[in-house]
Amino acid sequence: MRPFALSVQGVSKRYRLGSGVAGRYSYGRLTETISGAFRGSVSRKTVDEEERFIWALRDVSFEVREGEVVGIIGRNGAGKTTLLKILSRITHPTEGRVEVKGRVGALLEVGTGFHPELSGRENIFLNGAILGMRRAEIERQFDEIVDFAEVERFLETPVKRYSSGMYVRLAFAVAAHMQPELLIVDEVLAVGDANFQKKCLGRMAEVGSTGRTVLFVSHNTQAVLRLCQRVILLDKGGLLEDGNPREVIAKYLNSGLGSGARRVWDNPEAAPGDEVIRLGSVSVRDNSREVTEEIDIRSPVTVEVEYWQLSNDDDNRPSVNLHFYNEEGLALFVSNDFNNKEWWRTPRKRGLVQSACTIPGNFLAEGRISVMVAVSTYNPTRVHAMERDAVVFQVVDRTSGDGVRGEFVNEWPGVVRPMLEWKAGFVPGRDAPVLSTKRDPH
Repeated sequence: MRPFALSVQGVSKRYRLGSGVAGRYSYGRLTETISGAFRGSVSRKTVDEEERFIWALRDVSFEVREGEVVGIIGRNGAGKTTLLKILSRITHPTEGRVEVKGRVGALLEVGTGFHPELSGRENIFLNGAILGMRRAEIERQFDEIVDFAEVERFLETPVKRYSSGMYVRLAFAVAAHMQPELLIVDEVLAVGDANFQKKCLGRMAEVGSTGRTVLFVSHNTQAVLRLCQRVILLDKGGLLEDGNPREVIAKYLNSGLGSGARRVWDNPEAAPGDEVIRLGSVSVRDNSREVTEEIDIRSPVTVEVEYWQLSNDDDNRPSVNLHFYNEEGLALFVSNDFNNKEWWRTPRKRGLVQSACTIPGNFLAEGRISVMVAVSTYNPTRVHAMERDAVVFQVVDRTSGDGVRGEFVNEWPGVVRPMLEWKAGFVPGRDAPVLSTKRDPH
C-alpha cells in the first residue's frame, strides 16, 4: 500500500466578520457562506459572539495516499476553497493539523501570483518562483510551459491585457510543470475552453499516473467521474461523504443539498452579486405557474429569475444566463434573455427585474436537471452575480400518454429528447419485391 501524501486531522477554520474582513482579507469567497447564518432566538451575548465569527470548515479529517486523484465537490460555501487554501499553506487552520509530503502546486484563482504590468514571460518566472521552482528548473521547462499555455504570440505582452482564458492557461501550465508531489486545482478550469479543459484533464491524469497526488475541485461531475478514483463531498464546512465517485456524486445530485425548485435571498446584503446586481430569487414553475420539482416530459417548464438592479446605468445592460446540466454534470445548453430584443433595447434603471425562460415540452430528456444562474454585462464581459446549482428539477417520462417514449419501456439514450416532426407514407406505384425463400450462402 502506498504511503500517505496528505493527512488532514480535525481541521477547522474560523473567520472574523466585519469591516469587509470575511470578504476581502480572508481570500474572497467566504462571503458566499455568510448568507442567512446565525439566526434564531438566543441570548444577546451568544448573538454578539456568533455574529463576529463564521466557521468555514468544522472538524474535517481525511487522508490521501501517493498517486491518488481525489475529487472534492459541494455547493458554493461548502468550504472547498478554504480547505484548498489551508492545504496550499495560503492560510492556517484555526484548529487541527495538516501534514503534506513534498512540494505543493496550487491553482486556486485566476491570476494568483501574477503581476499585471509584467509580460507573460516575466510572469512565468515570477509565478514559478512563488510556487517554489528554481530559475534553472523554470528555464528547463520554459518551452513546454509556453507550448501548453498556447500564449507564444503574447509572451512579451503585459498580462493585464490577457483574457481570463489566457490567464488560466498560463497559470495552469506553470503549476502543472513544476512537478509537484501534490497538485491542487480549483474550479478555475471552468474559464478555459473545451479543448483546453480536455488538455488540463489529460495533464492531471498524467500527474496521477506518475505517482504524484492530485486534488481536483469542480462542479463538473462528469470531469470528476472521468478523472478521479475517489470523491470527497463537503457541505456547510463539514465532510459529508468520502468514497466511490459514482456513489458520492449520486448522493450529491439526488439530495440537492438545499437546492430545490425555488431559492430566495430575502436579504440583498447577503445575496450573490455585486454593487450592480443582487439576486432575489430563482424558481422552477410548471404550465400552471406553480413552483414544482417534478415536470412531465410533455409539459413546458419555466425558470424564473428575479434580481435587483442597483444602478441607473444605461450603458451596461445586464442579461440573465441560464446553464442547464444533467445529473452527470454535462452542460445541455445555455440561454440568455438578450434573445428578447425588446428587453435588450429597454433602458435600465434601479428596481426589481423579473426574467423568465420557458423550455417547451418534449425537449428535455428524463432525469434530474440542475440550473446555474448568472447575470452578466458584455463588452467587456463582467459577471455580476452567479449561483451554481441554483435550482433543480426532475423531468419524468411516463410510458402512458403521448410523449416521445410512447409505449417503449427500455432505456432511451440522449441528453435531450425532442419530439421532432416526421413524415412517412407509402410511395405511390411502388410494390414491394417478391423475395426468394432460399438465401444465397455467399
